[in-house]
Amino acid sequence: MAENDTSRTSRRAVLLAAGSAGAAVLAAACSGAAGTRGPAGQPPAPPSRPSAQGSTPACVLTPEAGAGPYYLDLDRVRSDITDGRDGVPLRLDLTVVRASAGCRPLAAATVDVWHADASGTYSTGKDTFLRGIQVTDGAGRCVFRTIVPGWYAGLAPHIHFKVRPDTRTETTSQFFFPEDLLLEVYARRPYARRRAPEHPNQRDDRYRATGGAMTLALSPDGDGYRAAHTVGIA
Repeated sequence: MAENDTSRTSRRAVLLAAGSAGAAVLAAACSGAAGTRGPAGQPPAPPSRPSAQGSTPACVLTPEAGAGPYYLDLDRVRSDITDGRDGVPLRLDLTVVRASAGCRPLAAATVDVWHADASGTYSTGKDTFLRGIQVTDGAGRCVFRTIVPGWYAGLAPHIHFKVRPDTRTETTSQFFFPEDLLLEVYARRPYARRRAPEHPNQRDDRYRATGGAMTLALSPDGDGYRAAHTVGIA
């Protein structure tokens, strides 16, 4: 399905359009026919790397977390969600699998991502920065291009995401970041306009509960970072 950064597409329409082809695409992915190309013709996402917080398992059931007060159901399908917001670039390569079905790649699932900007502010009202949806390809993959989020309200910096395999079910959770990397990022502008907390993660109970499984393993990518993560849903 062709997507661009300015289109506004209904999630329901996306699911209905993808549904008829989903079974055939998924069968091809499971047989190894798919997966030679990543989303939008890009190379396959690399495997997760160990970080300072430990390693990311290839396929585990993702712990769920609340959507928080800033979720907006905008149905905005796009890969680049920055909307011109300044910050350290982050490419997020996600693979969605059925953890309860032998880690089978999940095609035609919608993945919704939203998070704060460098100042810790979420878009509201008519603004749409740092929010967007992608639909997984035949190998269960999708890509978001965004920035490293800032901190706010005493919480560990995080990226919210919601996975909808169909129109009836969803899995909601959030990603965290290695604390040493956050401190490096927050020494750069525009983050450095505010004084960063000494321990941006450890003050958050949610991070202490699920950070071991949901901390992204990041690697340098140009002037920013890249992270690959496998999201396992039931």
